[in-house]
Amino acid sequence: MDWIKLLSTKRFGQEDKYSPASVDVRTQFQRDYDRLIFSSPFRRLQNKTQVFPLPGSIFVHNRLTHSLEVSSVGRSLGNLLAEKLIENKKVDPESGIREIGSIVAAACLAHDLGNPPFGHSGEKALSHYFEKGEGAAIKGRFSDEEWFDLTNFEGNANALRLLTHAFNGRRKGGFALTYSTIASIVKYPWESNKIPEVGKKKYGYFQVEKESYFKIAKELEIPEVGEGIYARFPLVYLVEAADDICYQIMDIEDAHKLNILSTAETKELLLNFYDPEKEKSSLDRINKTCEEVTDTNEQIAFIRASVIGKLVGECVNVFLDNYDDILKGTFNGALIKEVEPTCKQAYKTCTGVAVQRIYRHRSVIEIELAGYKILGTLLEEFVSAVMEPDNFYSKNLLSLIPQQYDVSGEDDYKKIMSVLDFVSGMTDVFALDLYRKIKGIELPEIK
Repeated sequence: MDWIKLLSTKRFGQEDKYSPASVDVRTQFQRDYDRLIFSSPFRRLQNKTQVFPLPGSIFVHNRLTHSLEVSSVGRSLGNLLAEKLIENKKVDPESGIREIGSIVAAACLAHDLGNPPFGHSGEKALSHYFEKGEGAAIKGRFSDEEWFDLTNFEGNANALRLLTHAFNGRRKGGFALTYSTIASIVKYPWESNKIPEVGKKKYGYFQVEKESYFKIAKELEIPEVGEGIYARFPLVYLVEAADDICYQIMDIEDAHKLNILSTAETKELLLNFYDPEKEKSSLDRINKTCEEVTDTNEQIAFIRASVIGKLVGECVNVFLDNYDDILKGTFNGALIKEVEPTCKQAYKTCTGVAVQRIYRHRSVIEIELAGYKILGTLLEEFVSAVMEPDNFYSKNLLSLIPQQYDVSGEDDYKKIMSVLDFVSGMTDVFALDLYRKIKGIELPEIK
């Protein structure tokens, strides 16, 4: 792959307006960032669960704060990589390489836009309805490829759909982002029915967006490494690394704030990222600051910031070490999994603690159970309505779906995808409120 081709300012759906020579106060990639951060789907992330239930008095992360932090780390990764590539004379400075920090920052803002309410249990609830729930009865209406999409709902593929699909009354091209920013969020560049072949649990685009991705890949000259399987766009590795760094380290900090992990445990987990002999000066600096700052939350925040900075440098080193393979499309790892041994072991330990102590915490399980029930019920109600739209109850129910979602027409797959657009775009609170009203648990107020 060639950076000259990879860094494209052409906008999806607005190709006829493309002008590579246009000049603005903001670069085209900075415009992507601004377009995302001012959007309604991005704002709705503030009311979507990250891991822990939405906060009361203690403010832990939601999808919005997580995405902002990932974007910040992603910008650092991109800027540092650009600096190193120019320094090592691997890339022409005039290729636009200095913009990769802006591209990665924008892509990081968008990486979770397709996730449904209630965390990862939301994805499972939507898939379960078609695989083993009431939705299994309509399997015969869909092709095998379409059914793979429905029984394996994927937030990553849904993000691509949200960014590129022209919803009713909206402009062509969806968000009309640059090709490079869109390509940077596609972590799994294959369709759902390729899951068994690639040995991964995730995929990058639904059948309805398949041609859109092919168009982007062709424009950027991303190679096909197997039938219908593409190489990763190089900047995907940085978006993924930023996400990996943030969710793991920040989940540890959140667990400390919620008293799931003690201060001593948290400090040990974070300080394990440093070799006590080789990095004694760094540890001395951290200890000196912790002596000055007596607030334990601030101590943890400082150590966490130091660890994130260290991991940014390590991930960029891994990218550079595997630079040729990444550009050839033959590198198959994640940057975070290839960092130097001390960091690698510390990250693995944090993952183990997160799985055992954080992700299985009672509050996390309770929100997952509630989300599973709420989304499963909403999907059952609205899918039944679009499949049988002429009865009285269905007509009333469908009138609740905003006009931007096209639930009419003859194509069952596209109608179902519109229902999934509606349900997956809900916030936790909106989904709960609608569930209560549909089930008769709560009556609407007249405002």
